[in-house]
Amino acid sequence: MLFGLPIVQITMFGFALTNEIKNAKIVIVDNAQDLASQQIINKIESSDFFYVKKAMLNPTQIDAAFKKGDIKMVVVFPANFNTDLLHLNKASIQLIADASDPNTATTLTSYFTSIVNDYQANLNQNASMPYTIVPEVRMLYNPDLAGAPDFVPGVMAMVLLLVCVMMTSVSIVREKEMGTMEILLVSPVRPILVIISKAIPYLVLSIVNLTVILLLSVYALQLPIKGSVPLLFAESTILIITALSLGLLISTVTKTQQSAMFASMIGMMLPTMLLSGYLFPIENMPLVLRLISNIVPARWYYIIVKNIMLKGLGFTAIWRETLILIGMAAFFLTLSLRNFKIRLE
Repeated sequence: MLFGLPIVQITMFGFALTNEIKNAKIVIVDNAQDLASQQIINKIESSDFFYVKKAMLNPTQIDAAFKKGDIKMVVVFPANFNTDLLHLNKASIQLIADASDPNTATTLTSYFTSIVNDYQANLNQNASMPYTIVPEVRMLYNPDLAGAPDFVPGVMAMVLLLVCVMMTSVSIVREKEMGTMEILLVSPVRPILVIISKAIPYLVLSIVNLTVILLLSVYALQLPIKGSVPLLFAESTILIITALSLGLLISTVTKTQQSAMFASMIGMMLPTMLLSGYLFPIENMPLVLRLISNIVPARWYYIIVKNIMLKGLGFTAIWRETLILIGMAAFFLTLSLRNFKIRLE
């Protein structure tokens, strides 16, 4: 622990703690298809910041692509881009960004503006009159770039996971340490009912915590819930059950409350903070960390909450993430029940 933990922490923090964004998926709608637009597109494609998809999309298709979460930004060149630039010495480019993550949206628009400014500076080197390219930025879902829409879903995931995992694992291990678990196991009550009885109070407590967080978000932080509130509670309940199952699993492999608490804190807090997309974009991370992030429940819950609260989407947009959480809950619960010993050593 003394040597392994620092290595894990420095590796995760070293690769994850960065505000730089790489390989962000964007769509370029080139209505001009002229020399100037192609030169700017070539500059965008040669950078490491963007992963470019060229397409001819109408406004409805652009909105659908953003709601699916497939893209972070759309760049739209007007039909007469090169003509306006040569004859009027001024042209505009429309940028549409997904501001449900305001930090990412601001960073991507800044990257694009820098590329355009560099192209503009090259044009003006031999020009008698300066050329001006104006990016017209439109932020979707969070036009004011408020911070609450970004951190509230992450806080929800962290609170629900930590409370459920830590308290469930500690409460069962406490029974083992005090010797009362033996009494419970030899009683007429079936062991599965003992486990369920230990988990239900934390399920209720977590739902109360969720309600308080949502009330504070709506009335104190002025963050409206655009989607279905019952759907949000249902999805949160799935995460809670997943966390309770994970806490039960930790309780089966630990023998003291201190070790259970340590495993819960280290095993859940760091992955939730670093690998869920809450604080740092997953796209920036090495392949190994991106693969590891797939087994972090908070990553999928974070996507679900943002789609419901900020984008107002329904179950059809989050069914994949929902099935992943249900699969995790079933896996952890099955593994926990198999490892749970009805005879204590």
